[in-house]
Amino acid sequence: MQGLIVAAYGRRFLVECPDGRVRDCVTRGKRNDYACGDLVNISPQGDDQGAIDDCGPRQTLLYRSDHWKQKLIAANVTQMIMVVAPVPSFDLNVLDCCLAAAEHAGIRPLIVLNKVDLPESAKSAAVLALYTEMGYPLLHLVATGGVAELLPQLAGQRSVLVGESGMGKSTILNALVPQAGALTREVSASLGTGKHTTSHARLHHLDAQSDIIDTPGVQAFGVHHLGVDGLAAAFIEFRSYLGQCRFRDCRHLEEPGCAVIAAHDAGHIQARRLMSYRNLAQGILRQQKRY
Repeated sequence: MQGLIVAAYGRRFLVECPDGRVRDCVTRGKRNDYACGDLVNISPQGDDQGAIDDCGPRQTLLYRSDHWKQKLIAANVTQMIMVVAPVPSFDLNVLDCCLAAAEHAGIRPLIVLNKVDLPESAKSAAVLALYTEMGYPLLHLVATGGVAELLPQLAGQRSVLVGESGMGKSTILNALVPQAGALTREVSASLGTGKHTTSHARLHHLDAQSDIIDTPGVQAFGVHHLGVDGLAAAFIEFRSYLGQCRFRDCRHLEEPGCAVIAAHDAGHIQARRLMSYRNLAQGILRQQKRY
């Protein structure tokens, strides 16, 4: 039987099946590389349990990685919604990493600035102007007053909500799916995991063509899996200059004849973005030397 993973809890997954049942499934052997949004083949065990046999082909996979491990976030998504807010202040480095991961995976990014009713939002909007100038869409929102502005962006998409803790992701989700909190608490109780309302990824259907995946808040979003070349390509303002450097293996750090550095010096690439790229690239290179 084929089903859709609608929740990921470590080595246990909730799989929505064609017969309308949601089965609590475990994996076979040591394999655990499944994500919310995966289409999987399962062997049902009774009415409400099963075992995952294998996974179908993925159109996209969003995940993060650090020095030690990778964390699968969501599969087969078409859009990443990065939620930021003026209070508490958001980390631009986390935003850069999320955008780079989405670009690398071929997922459309959308930045949502929540809590724009706060006076601090003007400063946040000015900071985010850098991203709109590069072509990233930015949506202003006051989720406590409703999410009508967001709805057209969700139609026909499988979106994943990403952001640091405190940005308002839960408020957005509860406005879109009023029963989301109750569903998550019910699942947590049945699995014996306690009241971890946003500690695991959970897929919700908005309508027959639109889904949204809620994810835990992140304080860091590693992109070591991109490698230095993939990272450079994921910084969209670098792309027109890649392949024009003096050296074919240019890392765009301090090499002479670097087209990316020349573009920065000419004012075509912002200093903060170049610094962000360099910090990430140097971290990837240090990891490569270590292993």
